[in-house]
Amino acid sequence: MRLFIAEDEAPARERLVESIARVAPQSQVVGTASSVREAEAWLAAHPAPDLMLLDIQLSDGLSLELFRHGTLACPTIFTTAYDAFVLQAFQARAVDYLLKPIDEAKLAQAFAKHAQLKRHFAGDLLESLQQPRRYRQRLVGRQGAQHVALQVDEIAYLLSADKLSFAVGHDGARILVDAPLADIERELDPLRFFRANRQCIVSAGAIQRFGAAGKGRLVLALHPRPDQEVTVSQERADAFRAWLAQ
Repeated sequence: MRLFIAEDEAPARERLVESIARVAPQSQVVGTASSVREAEAWLAAHPAPDLMLLDIQLSDGLSLELFRHGTLACPTIFTTAYDAFVLQAFQARAVDYLLKPIDEAKLAQAFAKHAQLKRHFAGDLLESLQQPRRYRQRLVGRQGAQHVALQVDEIAYLLSADKLSFAVGHDGARILVDAPLADIERELDPLRFFRANRQCIVSAGAIQRFGAAGKGRLVLALHPRPDQEVTVSQERADAFRAWLAQ
């Protein structure tokens, strides 16, 4: 596995390379950089690495700038002393977000997570090539006595309450849908929608931020704001982060 490291502090970079040698001896560090400019130059001149380990704050800016054009699609483990960039990191395809000083056990877990995601998405890709699938483009529901159609692109999230299903648009429009969430979920693009819990399916475009909710759970801040708090269980938290990073 070919690795690229961006770290502006030489001692920290050396410690990281030593830790990688212990937790992932099958890996090879093929390139390093200490600034955003150096990282851009290296990535432009070499084949994409299998995995990047990026410090967030480099000598000339944030490594998140590497993803600003949307053309860099390389799995990344972010290593940083700050926890203020978690959401931006996972939107930039982060595999994990490790706080310094880097714990080797957590670094090993991050490499294991990358391997698991690689196997998972490779399997999904093979299945999609063998049997192309079309996902639902709109939902038909009711607003009062009227039947209306809501484009899937316009859906912020879907809710289940009192055995009824509702689709809520990005503009706050709310329609009653005559199908359980489980049936709707099977017809939605899994790259765009995630089953946060039994009562809610969220779209990536509705997520403003997320944070810890205790006991390993995550709480989501959505727009438009739902009537009740939307959380992701501890068991689903890693899957949610991986989904949001796609």
